[in-house]
Amino acid sequence: MTLKYIVEKEFNIRQVLREKFGVSARLLTKLKKNKQIFLNGNNNIFLDKQVMSGDIIEFSLDFDEDNSNIFPSEMDLNILYEDDCLIIVNKPAHMPVHPSLNHYTDSLSNGLKFYFDKINLKRKIRPVNRLDKDTSGIVIFAKNEYVQDRIRITSKIYLAILTGHLEGSGIINKPIARKDMSIIERCIDENGEKAITEYSVIKNFKIENEEFSLVKCILHTGRTHQIRVHMSSINHPIIGDSLYGMESKYIDRQALHAYKIKFIHPITKKEIEVTAPIPDDIKDVLDNTF
Repeated sequence: MTLKYIVEKEFNIRQVLREKFGVSARLLTKLKKNKQIFLNGNNNIFLDKQVMSGDIIEFSLDFDEDNSNIFPSEMDLNILYEDDCLIIVNKPAHMPVHPSLNHYTDSLSNGLKFYFDKINLKRKIRPVNRLDKDTSGIVIFAKNEYVQDRIRITSKIYLAILTGHLEGSGIINKPIARKDMSIIERCIDENGEKAITEYSVIKNFKIENEEFSLVKCILHTGRTHQIRVHMSSINHPIIGDSLYGMESKYIDRQALHAYKIKFIHPITKKEIEVTAPIPDDIKDVLDNTF
């Protein structure tokens, strides 16, 4: 992928890339090191060189990167969208996004590394958004640093099944912080970071005389465990959420799914909408309703 700008007035090359394209200082250094910046087709340039009206400045994002830090593992990826800039995957439940000590080879990033190797794409694995291991749904990966820096998500919609009957719609505006003495759990804390979740009930239902609600949640902020903490705070925790509620015999993880996302494409500037189908384990819960 190569981006181009035809100079209209006097600038230097650094100004064009920083001001016209929003290239970060870090990426600018990498582009220069890899000789991916061109002035009228010549890549032997100085960033502070003055350019004139009519000059053509281009930079390429197609240089190889070292991604050997992630082990490739063959997986059946459910790819929802892909172009030269992005790949969007429907992550199954029980799978972390990143490798870790206990998931060195079975994270979504491991599967994406195998896919990149298969198509001979030598790029780092760059998730734009993240999901908890047991939350299913949409994860966006950028294929280069520029796209990762410039993508703008305009809407994130989740589906959740809550305990009890919740009515109507509302907005939960409660700050969230890390819970004392825990590296995982979060809590409502007036000194925490701003967190806003909008919700609306799709339907109320019962299973074996237990009451539940299927709700749509729109995130206006992106705090760790935000929906899980907010729903628990109004006494309607997500079913199967053993951290903020309790385990469920109807599903073996929190019934939370990243269902739909909208974003402004960093190159075309068009808004793109992607939807991830509801997974079978959540469908199974809904199929038992009456």
